[in-house]
Amino acid sequence: MKTPKPSLNALRAFEATARLRSFSDAANELSVTHGAVSRHVRSLEESLGIQLLNRNAHSTDTTPQGARLAEGLSSAFNLIQASIDQLMSGPITLSCSESIMMYWLIPRIARFHQAHPKVDLRFNMSSGPVDFSRENINIAIRLSTRDVPKDALKRDVVDEWIGPVCSAEYMHSVRIQSIEDLGRASLLATKTRSLAWSEWLSASGHANTGLKVADSFEHFYLMIQAAKCGLGVANVPKMLVRDDLSAGTLVAPFGFVPGPNKVSLWIAPYRGSRTEAVALEDWLVDELQKSEKVHQQ
Repeated sequence: MKTPKPSLNALRAFEATARLRSFSDAANELSVTHGAVSRHVRSLEESLGIQLLNRNAHSTDTTPQGARLAEGLSSAFNLIQASIDQLMSGPITLSCSESIMMYWLIPRIARFHQAHPKVDLRFNMSSGPVDFSRENINIAIRLSTRDVPKDALKRDVVDEWIGPVCSAEYMHSVRIQSIEDLGRASLLATKTRSLAWSEWLSASGHANTGLKVADSFEHFYLMIQAAKCGLGVANVPKMLVRDDLSAGTLVAPFGFVPGPNKVSLWIAPYRGSRTEAVALEDWLVDELQKSEKVHQQ
């Protein structure tokens, strides 16, 4: 008796389970039940006559044969999706942190809309890992130190320039004129960048002088607001405080230096080829390079 060919549903169920390492997560992505995914994977294993997954109580790992099949299926499904996306119009989604959205993107985004009025641009505010497939994201702005999702294109665009900022009143009241003067200042940091001060000291060629953080905030935008209100000195990427520096609401006593990170773009493996996504990528690269060139002057 001839063995039936694996069904497309079985192949999709296995690929999703292998990628997400969970029957439940695969079921959520495919909008089916946990049991349906399990049955599809089991039928695929029976059709091929090999074990594809190692099941345990906490996760689902692929066998060596399963890993090879999952990689091939992911590439095939991405190629199919890319072909479909190139024929379809629809929204383009950009992912970035809340701070980049507030301080860098919003002041500039009108220029993109003026240049590309027909592009339906939407936003996803996050700074962590990206699941391009599930979140329908086309491009993400991330730091170069982040782990790039599998199959995504990473494009390092500009250096991230970093340095201390505070209000002019605070700088004068604490008499900040040298690095040593920071020892009597209230130093501010964020929980997401806890090593910001030591990274800046290293990048600027100063020894780690034992500076201690006085207060830590959840987000950059909260820390920047605290610095503007005279609560201390914040160590920040310059791209987030450009407008405040120009307006005089913040000053940079020691200027800025290129830090250990670069600002990168992650391009979705199959949604990035759309004409609208290419236009957004080109615009982001141009704006980042122009703004950082201004910063360095």
